[in-house]
Amino acid sequence: MRLRFTKMQGAGNDFVVLDATRVPLALSPAQFQRLADRRYGVGADQILIVEPSNAAGIDFRYRIVNTDGGEVQQCGNGARCFVRFVRDAGLTTKDAIRVETAGGVIEPRLLPDGRVEVDMGPPRFEPASLPFDPAGLAMREEGGLALYALALDAPAWPVRPARIEVAAVSMGNPHAVIDTAQFGTLPAGLDAVAVLGPAIERHERFAERVNAGFMQCSSDTRVRLRVYERGVGETLACGTGACAAVAAGVRRGRLRAGADVRVETRGGELVLRWAGGADDAVFMSGPAVTVFTGEIDLS
Repeated sequence: MRLRFTKMQGAGNDFVVLDATRVPLALSPAQFQRLADRRYGVGADQILIVEPSNAAGIDFRYRIVNTDGGEVQQCGNGARCFVRFVRDAGLTTKDAIRVETAGGVIEPRLLPDGRVEVDMGPPRFEPASLPFDPAGLAMREEGGLALYALALDAPAWPVRPARIEVAAVSMGNPHAVIDTAQFGTLPAGLDAVAVLGPAIERHERFAERVNAGFMQCSSDTRVRLRVYERGVGETLACGTGACAAVAAGVRRGRLRAGADVRVETRGGELVLRWAGGADDAVFMSGPAVTVFTGEIDLS
């Protein structure tokens, strides 16, 4: 089976994009894993599948598959690559499109400077929206944001069990946002993301696992962020993780509502804006770049 693909990246978060608008695509989890494998396949953080939509007012359907072969609800950096792909492939002439995902409808649009902006919808803080089970956990509020105390099985952490505070945020997919200021000074060589990320991702309180975002606010409009993604591991950038981090920072009073907040990831910079209201969408802009196209034999 020969399959045409396009390799793309947004702030270093890389994707294999497949066009299934003309012919339906049915791949097994093992074939998705092969595509994403960096030694035996093309290599990617996620696979993006472009499909037609039958819903009124919706231009396309968008499916996202992780490197482990499992399908997930949402991907912000992928959404930017999605709109770049459908324009460059001649599948639409629109600068702004409406796209159906498993996590809801999103509205990416091309900007005149070549970047892509995406209306990612409003963040949700209700535990059931992730889903997250907070029953019996110690909880405190800061600026209207609930912070939950989690005990983690992380053998390399200086204190066992590790105890951290997380904010639970849904951007159509689940996020646990961790302010790294709570760690204080860590021993030399200890990487909190590598040690705590896997334990948070698979914590029993998150029924569908969770993306763990480690944020550091350097001002009220600038954030450094690393994300350990469920089913993937740490990636160079995570668009929905950036949305969740900015929403948590605004709600907590650490970031300025309505301002352009620059989120520095290992793969590049994203710009986020959230007005702070319950129904206000998070807007994200950043790069979307085609790396190469090709064919792979998946027989």
